[in-house]
Amino acid sequence: MKALLKTIDIFLKGSNFYKGLRLTFAVVTPLIVFNLFGEFEYAHAIVMGAFLNAPGDIPGSLKRKVNAILISTALTMIITAVILFCKPYLPLLIIALVVISFCVSLISVYGFRASMVSFSGLLAMVLAFAIQKETTHDIIQHVLLMGCGGLWYLLVSFLFRKLAPKKDEVQFLSDTLALISDYLKLRGRLLTKKTQRQELMQQAFALQNHINEKHETLRELLLLERKRSGRSHYDEKHLLIFISSVNIFELIEAKHLNYAEIDRLFADKKYLKASKKLNNAMSQHLKTLSDLLIQNNKIPDNDFLVKALSKVKANIANYIEDIKLPKAREGGLVLRNLYDYQELIFQEINAIHRVMMNVNDASKVSLKRQNRSPFLTLQEYRLNVIIENLSFNSTIFRHALRLTVTLLFAFVIGTLLDVKNTYWILLTLIVIMRPNYGLTKERSKDRTIGTLIGAAFAIGIVLLTQNVIVYSVLAIISLTLSFALIQQNYKSAAALITINIVFVYSLINPDAFQVIQFRVIDTLIGASIAVIANYTLWPSWEALNLKSVLVDALEKNRKYLLATQQLYYDKKENELGYKLARKEAFLAISNLNAAFQRLTQDPKSKQKEFQLIYGMVTLNQTMVSAIASIGSFIINHQTTPASKEFDALIWTISNTLQASCSILENVQAISPINTMDIEKAQEKLMQTYHSLSKIRDENIQKGDTELDTETLHHLQEAYLISNQLIWLKTMSDNLKKATLKYRNLL
Repeated sequence: MKALLKTIDIFLKGSNFYKGLRLTFAVVTPLIVFNLFGEFEYAHAIVMGAFLNAPGDIPGSLKRKVNAILISTALTMIITAVILFCKPYLPLLIIALVVISFCVSLISVYGFRASMVSFSGLLAMVLAFAIQKETTHDIIQHVLLMGCGGLWYLLVSFLFRKLAPKKDEVQFLSDTLALISDYLKLRGRLLTKKTQRQELMQQAFALQNHINEKHETLRELLLLERKRSGRSHYDEKHLLIFISSVNIFELIEAKHLNYAEIDRLFADKKYLKASKKLNNAMSQHLKTLSDLLIQNNKIPDNDFLVKALSKVKANIANYIEDIKLPKAREGGLVLRNLYDYQELIFQEINAIHRVMMNVNDASKVSLKRQNRSPFLTLQEYRLNVIIENLSFNSTIFRHALRLTVTLLFAFVIGTLLDVKNTYWILLTLIVIMRPNYGLTKERSKDRTIGTLIGAAFAIGIVLLTQNVIVYSVLAIISLTLSFALIQQNYKSAAALITINIVFVYSLINPDAFQVIQFRVIDTLIGASIAVIANYTLWPSWEALNLKSVLVDALEKNRKYLLATQQLYYDKKENELGYKLARKEAFLAISNLNAAFQRLTQDPKSKQKEFQLIYGMVTLNQTMVSAIASIGSFIINHQTTPASKEFDALIWTISNTLQASCSILENVQAISPINTMDIEKAQEKLMQTYHSLSKIRDENIQKGDTELDTETLHHLQEAYLISNQLIWLKTMSDNLKKATLKYRNLL
């Protein structure tokens, strides 16, 4: 019960519920005010305008939000006017339906916010079919009132933002920490769950994608707003938490281990359990901090993390004592490197802990304008972006064409068969249909189940009472909750939307059962048409659409590798370039992971060469982790000068990645000039480690068993750099072979 109350408390204090309240206020206020004066028609138009333009109100900078709502308002006004003027003339109406559906769907090429504006336009088109306006005066009046509704919603959004300006920031920071908590725990499971690694890796891909999406939104919220409006104490705190979350994410990526080597070195997994328990403890504390960001309750102590960290250190000593040197050296260094990464993660978690406790010296951060601007991802809004997507190679183009044909088919069939409320079928189609089959199928299932649950609940209420006050209260509550949940849990949102529609219609039409019947039937028809259309009309199977995403991931990995090479030469001078390359590589891998997740949702028969693609995704992911491992070590340790063997391997790996890109793009790769035998370079790097090990063994034999920090770091550096580079070379070679096989599929 306590956990349930905590969950409810977090939900009610979060920004999602706040958004639901915002829309409810924007919708209910005009209804109450204008109905008091008997102007129901005015209220209806203003409410529709507010409702239609709410989708563009997504977290981000104020300027982008205002622009989205203003563009959405203008677009919905134009579309509604066109449909209403064309309604008396069926041929014109069909032409308008086709042109609007296709053109408005293409707006999605400009990113997520643009896709929300596109949805508003499509929604306006569908709802216009339900509006009965015959004279030019009535149509113009209705459209102008809708415009007032859009501006009213913008004003409400602005006022709510002023009342709680940091709601979105806090919610996204909380969500990010919760996701990183899950990711940290999953990485701990990967250490010991040998038989479940493929399943766990697929879960890791999804988590990485979600974390990168949150980080991108937070960059806009924190860096862009900070750039325009200066900074406050809360901005400082949130920016510090964000920076620590990015560092934690990189550190988790950096300790992505060679699990084949782990299994070879640690047949007995008991020596890994302390590290796994530390991961679980840090994960739990991050989850607690995530909840407390929203709840604002007392921050608990984190002394238990210090104890867990000390147990990991003691475990290394136990391992060396049990296995004995020199046999234990390789495993001991692996455990020590893992411990170092976990200690750094603990320090970042502790930094978040101190910031949230308002420790004075934890609230200082300096981020120069020239240092933050490159980290902002700016969306390109040129007309050329649409022109470049006017081909069947574009997923968005095929989706726009598919949606247009499907809407036309549903409208014509509904008109010929004189289906009541045909626009409900159209509404189901625009809500459910997505560019890829898997997501469309998932949303169809969720909408159908949600609609049935909502209908069952509504039937139960209707059988219990016919009280209009009860109906009104339930309609308001369901509206608020549906918009609070629509991004997080579409099935629950669909149930709540159904409840809202049933009770709103019941206030107008006493026959609630008829409303429920039509709602369920039209949803089932629309969901069925959506799934069939996505499968048969210019389907977009991910197995054949990965080329551009793979090329981007390979290219960004290559640049990240070269930035790490520069970091080795001069940390102070090249750290900013390294972090920017890291961000770009993580985003590219996130896009690749997202594409792979879509692939897993496609029908089994369409998942061509699944294992080959899974291997390519895993290799790219593992490469970025191995590069991050080298970069993180360089940043956090005093290192020796880079050797010519190090450079030779870096350039070899870079050239192999470039060759893989050339294979996918069907261009002739430029053959690199080899100035050094790579096999000898690898041997020389490993020889550095073996020489240090030999000196250490000789010291032990002389009775010098104490290991000073400098020697330890040199051993760690030699072992980590040599092994990671050799591993990277092997993976780049395997990627090149895999890309050759994949190209033959296309």
